[in-house]
Amino acid sequence: MAPRRRCPTCGSKQWHKEPSSGLIACSEGHILQNYRNETTEIEEMGPHAMHKRRIRSKRKKRAVSSKADPKLYHGERGRYLYFQCLQLIFRKQVATLTQMWDLPPEFEIICRDLWALHLSLLPTPPPAEPYIYAQENEVHDDGDHSPKNLPTPTPEVDPQDIKATESSGEEGDDKSGSEDDSELDELMKENSEISSSSDEEKEGEDQPRTPTMRKKGKLKGHYAYESPASTISVLVLACWTLRIPVLYRDFTRLIESYELLYLDPTRMLPSSMVMHLTKHNIQALSPPYAPTTLSVHKLASRLAKRLDSRYGVYTPEANAAPILWRVTKAMGGTPTLYGLTKRLSCILSVPLTLHWSLAPKLRRVKKKDPERHKYDNVPSEVGLMAVCIVVLKMVYGLDGKQRLPKTSDDPGCSLPRIDEYLEVLRRLNKADEKAEESIFNSQYPMAVGDLTKEEIDKYLTFSERALLGDNIEHEKTLDNYFSLKKGEEHERQGSVRDDVWSGGQFRAMMAESDNEAGDKVGLQPGEEYKVWSSRDVLGTLPEEYEKLIGRGVKWVGVPEEYLCGVIEMYERRLIRWWNLLKRRSRDHARMRGGLDDEEGEDFRLD
Repeated sequence: MAPRRRCPTCGSKQWHKEPSSGLIACSEGHILQNYRNETTEIEEMGPHAMHKRRIRSKRKKRAVSSKADPKLYHGERGRYLYFQCLQLIFRKQVATLTQMWDLPPEFEIICRDLWALHLSLLPTPPPAEPYIYAQENEVHDDGDHSPKNLPTPTPEVDPQDIKATESSGEEGDDKSGSEDDSELDELMKENSEISSSSDEEKEGEDQPRTPTMRKKGKLKGHYAYESPASTISVLVLACWTLRIPVLYRDFTRLIESYELLYLDPTRMLPSSMVMHLTKHNIQALSPPYAPTTLSVHKLASRLAKRLDSRYGVYTPEANAAPILWRVTKAMGGTPTLYGLTKRLSCILSVPLTLHWSLAPKLRRVKKKDPERHKYDNVPSEVGLMAVCIVVLKMVYGLDGKQRLPKTSDDPGCSLPRIDEYLEVLRRLNKADEKAEESIFNSQYPMAVGDLTKEEIDKYLTFSERALLGDNIEHEKTLDNYFSLKKGEEHERQGSVRDDVWSGGQFRAMMAESDNEAGDKVGLQPGEEYKVWSSRDVLGTLPEEYEKLIGRGVKWVGVPEEYLCGVIEMYERRLIRWWNLLKRRSRDHARMRGGLDDEEGEDFRLD
């Protein structure tokens, strides 16, 4: 039994706590020394104060049984499985493009290296393989012999001290000693609890109160650069590295026709991997639609910039010549239109890199001159399409007014007339509507009753490829359920587009001097050039100009407002260049002593 505690001054064993000061004193009023009081911050507390004590339950909570499916992987293990499935999809995409486009074997090597660099540039790279990761943690735990992991030695108790304590306890009154000690311990415990509760309340008052206190953490889901669209951006970067004249629309066409694995890819993955995927990972791996041109360009541009800044891997410029010819051919143009578009693209400094930081900076004449133009980060095919439309707008006007060249040396004489050119665009649009990629596209409505027999056969083939895939080993669904004789293969859509110009020879634009009727037209190509604002939502475009915009938007796969914004910026940039050229010519004429007022007044391309 513990020894009795007496007052060192008077020897009293009766203790009490003073309510005003919180000190512990004996019956004679002597203060207990060597006692730390932690409630001195409380001022002017009355003699009768009620404190709410905390009652802590010592019951142990029941272990909640988990109802989660043990087959599903969560946490780092689930994240590793997600990237493993994404990498398998990427490998299938590389194999498909290599076979369809007859690409060299170096394409697969470049894709593999770029994919590894892409994973290393993620904010949270994929974790290590679960088994190896667990082994590394186990080895690390076994090899840690720091003092904090050593067992804490228990103090040895001398049996003589125990006997002395028992003998001293037997000398006094057991009942009174135990009551006094317990009373003193309770007073000290109560005093410490009051001080701790007051400190907690004070800390709570100092903190600002917010209406909603949320835990900070990572949001659920995956970022855009971790989505399946990131695999398409790596493929684009690999094609640019090999200088392949590929467009973003080429990938989306293959995806929409289910020739390139992207939509519902889990059906092509092994069942041993799919069974461990959670519903969130399956949803992240199965996008509902093909990626847009701007979304893929944003991911590819970001990846090219980070590769150059982090590892010094430079992505070359686009192979502009074939891309420009594809743009010209899609707009029903001729080699003359190709040459004019190429010249104007050089004047306007159209960007040909994935990111504006990879292109050389503009020459700054003044300090306020910018280092780059706005819309310098647009896709290359969008920039070339905008320049092509600007050239056509300069030649034809596209505002309802007729324009004829003044002499036969004008480049406009090599282009067809406006009515015949619009007829070519109408044929091109009609040929695109008959193409398989447009008929079976989910964005356009389709009625099965309006399809012909040939289109129904194509639709059944497309459905088999979309639902079952190309790797059908044992049976052919169409041969089993629709046992019909196979006819001749249908012509591809390219042959339809190549025959657009086969309807006859088109008449070129006639110069004003060669006009048989002798009617003089006041406007020439490049005069009274009008710039329509892309932000005018209530305005309407002329019918001829709207047809060109609709054709360009459908071919490059960007919104109409975006393409109109790029065209407007290029037009204003061209006007600034033309005004600067006229100002320089006037200054040069003044230096020579003469000035021709009519020189440089016509806004012409040549």
